[in-house]
Amino acid sequence: MAESFNERQLIADGFERAYTVLEWYDGPRKGLAVISGVPHYFEGWDHDPADAADEYVVWPAGEPVVAMEREQWAIYVRYEVSEAGREEHPANGGIHARFDELTSLLTPYRQAPDGARRLVGEVRLDDGDRYRPDGGDLWFRWCPVSESVAEH
Repeated sequence: MAESFNERQLIADGFERAYTVLEWYDGPRKGLAVISGVPHYFEGWDHDPADAADEYVVWPAGEPVVAMEREQWAIYVRYEVSEAGREEHPANGGIHARFDELTSLLTPYRQAPDGARRLVGEVRLDDGDRYRPDGGDLWFRWCPVSESVAEH
């Protein structure tokens, strides 16, 4: 995933932007991304760093929830681009009241519901900054689990 791509080319190749990354371990594990033009949560844990794509469960997120997620992401980004130390990170809790409030409000929406779809997400990074209020540098191209990423 070290290579970065131009945003225009990503869109032309069928990739869609991720709004937030809630967890990252050898790649994106949980967050909020666009799937076929609609915001969805995604969650996936079986990751092989050698693979270009991973399987995720995905479920839609409504507009009010997306607004809260983007607000919390903006708080997170302000920390990440600041000179603040790790002990001042809002995700530690008790540091930023609104961040904590949003975490509490969003927790139920971040759990995969029964019937969540399974998709394969191919990941690319754009050539911009990692931490931006618009969602950063992460993009996905989604396909059904039965399709191979190589078919795109």
